[in-house]
Amino acid sequence: MDFLPMTKKDMDKRGWDELDIIFVSGDAYVDHPAWAAAILGRFLEHHGFKVGIIAQPDWHSIKDISSLGQPRLFFGVSAGNIDSMVNHYTADRKKRHDDVFSPGGVGGKRPDRATIVYTNLIKQAFPGVPVTIGGVEASLRRLAHYDYWSGKVRRSLLLDSKADLLVYGMGEYALLEIARYLKAGHEIKYLTGMRGTCYISGHCPANARQIPSFEQVSGDKAEFSRATKIMQEELNPYCARILAQQHGERWVVQNPPPMPLTTEELDDIYKLPFLRQAHPSYDAAGGVPALKPVQFSLLTHRGCFGGCAFCSLGLHQGKFIQNRSIESIAGEAETFLAHPDFKGSIPDVGAPSANMFGLSGKNQQLCQKCRRSSCLYPKVCVNLDTNQLPSVKLWRRLRSIKRIKHIRVASGVRYDLILRDSSGQYLKDLCRHHVGGQLKIAPEHISDQVTRSMHKPGKDEYIKFIKEFKRINKEIGKEQYIIPYFISAHPGSRLGDTIQLAEFVRDNLQYYPEQVQNFTPTPMTVSTSMYYTGLDPDSGKEVHVPHTRERKWQRALLQYKNKENWGPAREALKASGRRDLIGFSPRCLVKPEKKQK
Repeated sequence: MDFLPMTKKDMDKRGWDELDIIFVSGDAYVDHPAWAAAILGRFLEHHGFKVGIIAQPDWHSIKDISSLGQPRLFFGVSAGNIDSMVNHYTADRKKRHDDVFSPGGVGGKRPDRATIVYTNLIKQAFPGVPVTIGGVEASLRRLAHYDYWSGKVRRSLLLDSKADLLVYGMGEYALLEIARYLKAGHEIKYLTGMRGTCYISGHCPANARQIPSFEQVSGDKAEFSRATKIMQEELNPYCARILAQQHGERWVVQNPPPMPLTTEELDDIYKLPFLRQAHPSYDAAGGVPALKPVQFSLLTHRGCFGGCAFCSLGLHQGKFIQNRSIESIAGEAETFLAHPDFKGSIPDVGAPSANMFGLSGKNQQLCQKCRRSSCLYPKVCVNLDTNQLPSVKLWRRLRSIKRIKHIRVASGVRYDLILRDSSGQYLKDLCRHHVGGQLKIAPEHISDQVTRSMHKPGKDEYIKFIKEFKRINKEIGKEQYIIPYFISAHPGSRLGDTIQLAEFVRDNLQYYPEQVQNFTPTPMTVSTSMYYTGLDPDSGKEVHVPHTRERKWQRALLQYKNKENWGPAREALKASGRRDLIGFSPRCLVKPEKKQK
């Protein structure tokens, strides 16, 4: 099996004079199902289309973007697996110098706002050729959105890029439909009724639900918050309405989300052949670093019904869990045995919320009418089946494969779900077989005020889980540890809340938390709406938003053992009237400032 063509020479080897579809990506080309260009390319190739990839083209001229010629049907453009602005800048808006999705991990291989730049280059080089945009960057900027890096509300990416169609969510079947539509001789401007797409119109469809216009949301924060609430109400594909947002004299129309894929449809995608290697053209640079931790990971499902306010997963993949079959996952694992790089260990089995595999509502008719963005917040839905035996059965099947030595679950697990596992077996099997000494979980915070803003379970649930984790490990005779992940400076978090968390870290954790992230406002999330507007979209009430100095203080307080954080941590404690935590006693967070002689 060969890599998908990246050059004319690659096309010649296959005897191809032209391509049907060309994907332009901000990532280096890795032939692995975790890379969008690879999974979309292999899927369309499987359905008979000739597909090529232009990875990380030089954006200073049209030379690279023209390297494979003009595609017969369309270009598909993506910034890559991560929004290009998130990829380039830290939570403090500082420029990153590395990029794990680039050869050798070196930054600077893609432009800021890559989707716009690549699309404009294509329009220069090939006027009139249809261009679709997709991926995380396009998906979460599909309507007017707050952009943290410019500090303002920006228009829909569809307008700024001048693309013909925007595909949001996971796009395999949407792109297949587009390809077939164009192959049949139709024009892309008439493709306006397809789920999971946005298009530009001169009028508002009669059956659409209007949301506040770009002009309204960019000039009135209350209107921005109202638009966020409406978007959150229209995420259920079974009952979502068409959304329309006016931008000047034009309308951006969002069709309802795609229907969840069936197990058979998802299995068909993941049974495709992948080399699970970076393109050999990157060997001299040391390969692509992002491949190493996921090369032999297994994705079990898509979607998340957690509805965390800061997370975009449900906005992108949907809240309905779409499961692969156990045999499909086991079959993929068995293919690893013949791979030259496989050493016998599977580093992760799961998805962003690993223990949602196989879970759904007991009464699907109720689920299909529900407009809640979360099945877990403010409390676990009574209609949710929390029996987590599907994961246990999957693990047992994987453990039966000879020559596989270790199988880990490194994806995040929802501990509030584990506490409600009606089978009572999930945590036992997890600790006995699939935790390599440390289990990573994401409580994010322990202040009830902050976890409410995050739409996460509170401190009590976290403590219950810690106790249960310790009990199970004692029962099976293992010494294993919880590694928590925390977010600082999230909307709703005041200095007092962060000090409360710092004291909890001091008194309760076996490990000092290295994984602390200052909240980064990413497009379209509820948390970003709160950050920009200072309002809770659900209640309309004001929310405290840490900015500038306070963001720095909160981060410093959560990593108070790092000497470089002592200065800002002391400032924060003094500003909060907590000088009692500055000193030399075990309960103090930081030492006093040295007196100058």
